[in-house]
Amino acid sequence: MVQLNQNFINHIAQDLPSDLSLDDFIHFCGQPLRLSIRVNTLKISCAHFIERMTPLGWSFEPIPWCKEGFWLTLEKDVQLGNTIEHLQGLFYIQEASSMLPPTALFQEYDFSHTDTLLDMASAPGSKTTQMAAMMNNQGLLIANEYSASRIKVLHANILRMGISNTALTHFDARVFGEYLYESADAILLDAPCSGEGTVRKDPDALIHWDPDKIDDIAATQKALIQSAFLALKPGGSLVYSTCTLNKAENQAVCLYLKDLYCDAVHFDNLSQLFCGADKAITEEGFLHVWPQLYDSEGFFVAKITKKQSVPRIAPKPNKQKNFPFSLASHKHTLALMDYFQHTFGIALSGQGTIMQRENEYWLFPTPFIPLIGSMRFQRIGLKLADSFKQGFKAKHEALIALGNNQASIALTQEEAISFLMGRDIILANKIKPQGEVLVSYEGQLLGMVKHLGNKLKNNLPRDLVKDKVAPL
Repeated sequence: MVQLNQNFINHIAQDLPSDLSLDDFIHFCGQPLRLSIRVNTLKISCAHFIERMTPLGWSFEPIPWCKEGFWLTLEKDVQLGNTIEHLQGLFYIQEASSMLPPTALFQEYDFSHTDTLLDMASAPGSKTTQMAAMMNNQGLLIANEYSASRIKVLHANILRMGISNTALTHFDARVFGEYLYESADAILLDAPCSGEGTVRKDPDALIHWDPDKIDDIAATQKALIQSAFLALKPGGSLVYSTCTLNKAENQAVCLYLKDLYCDAVHFDNLSQLFCGADKAITEEGFLHVWPQLYDSEGFFVAKITKKQSVPRIAPKPNKQKNFPFSLASHKHTLALMDYFQHTFGIALSGQGTIMQRENEYWLFPTPFIPLIGSMRFQRIGLKLADSFKQGFKAKHEALIALGNNQASIALTQEEAISFLMGRDIILANKIKPQGEVLVSYEGQLLGMVKHLGNKLKNNLPRDLVKDKVAPL
């Protein structure tokens, strides 16, 4: 049962457009939120995913603003997060409205594989993984998260979805205007907010709503949007979004930026973003999505173009020292490439820049290299392998992101479930051991095993082992 604070109702009534009904708003806030997912096109096409899942009782209704997004109806109760397909990274459980900001960012954006994009508030990773898929794993995507407890979840989702072009940071995002001044080609700032639009997902979200807190939140948002604008290259695009509804955290924050930088700030009109977008458009050209408009969560999206350079507000920081990685030697690079090619059928050439840290080998997105020393990064690209006297040991994350199922052993559903639960797979017939091999299910990789002749020894990382996997 949704609990709407009466003070909130009185307050939000002042911001509700005159053509919308407060009664409708209250009614839709009390309705269950429609289940929605986004297909991960880094791993599977939408057509193939729908073809695969429809016979299992899944019905798909396209979301107008995201061609990979669908409202989902299931014939039976399914724990989506425990399905093989979810664990394979074929889809992300994502609220429909939250798919809007990346869609807006990429509207009329001529993305180049050398571009650097910044997601300033990334966890748990829905928009980060959406952007990475739209980038087709090319370029560099800097994913920042301020909360230390949420970094692990963000990283896990990035790896599950097979993403290789990210560099993770852990900062208060107000630092980016200083450390990455005019370095990003495009930026998404999905700002921390009061969450007024999330009440359909969290019925208790507004029980303790307090108008006095909004001014403090808006002050943080203004500092963040200024930092984002400073980090943006001239000619680049910034999307500012929130999952709240009041104007103080939305329109007013964007107008604050306009007051600061005047002609350098241009508000892009989003009325043509998708069919029906005009229903949510504000006089400035922003999208202000009320729950009753599209039967979704409430959301706000603004797109801003930086028309000209603006001055720094802080001196250029000193270079960060003691970067622990160095370019891998030509000899080691060739040996590593040979190992991946002959063992797994994976070509590393052209995938990025191979770096070394002691006995570890990593694949960095090539556009990251000029940023070395600009600031501290938590994790960059993919860990490819560890080296030992007898050779290399490939890492699960690299195999999942870079591998293909052509050189894999196909598992049955029962075997796939056993694999994801960390169990070895006994072979019906003993044959010659084959060493390290990939395993797959329904044409999509699951991970690596060691073929011992009579069984497949499980090499799934311990932190990925599941207590329960739900068959469909």
